[in-house]
Amino acid sequence: MAQSAASTDSIPIAQLQTVVELLENPTLARIYTYALRSDGATVADFVTELDVPQGTAYDYVRTLEGAGLLTKQEDNRPYEFEAEPLSLTLTTDGETRTITDELVDAAARRTENEDIDVYIDRHGIDGLATALEYAHEFVDGTVNHRIMARELDLSPLEAEIILQALEPVIRAHSDDE
Repeated sequence: MAQSAASTDSIPIAQLQTVVELLENPTLARIYTYALRSDGATVADFVTELDVPQGTAYDYVRTLEGAGLLTKQEDNRPYEFEAEPLSLTLTTDGETRTITDELVDAAARRTENEDIDVYIDRHGIDGLATALEYAHEFVDGTVNHRIMARELDLSPLEAEIILQALEPVIRAHSDDE
């Protein structure tokens, strides 16, 4: 069963497709994350701040808006867009995973952080989601890289590298709370 906190009139399956695309497309994820962290972002902001081609920015804004993940503020021009927080829980074969804006942010950073990119290549998005859970505990001081390495059958070095790479994501989102 999937549940989403984002209120939308879009078709749930179409919204799910966009969420999956967010996890697979770092540029789309960067646009969503930028809008989420700003008080309103224009397409021009996405183009200049994220170095995204204008046509791509418009296409991705339409995609996110269609899924109900971005809302257009029509008070003035240029239009500003605000992102809706994301929390989508999926359960398959007894396994439950929640896709959050924090996971999208971590996936978005793969273009600027080679350690995250390599980790996703080796362990996939599910592995990144699991590492993000450990990163929360790492930031809280309840887990270290050796515990993560032992429990996930990773080398201690790989665990330490991904925990350090994900720490800024955790801190950025804990500032939002």
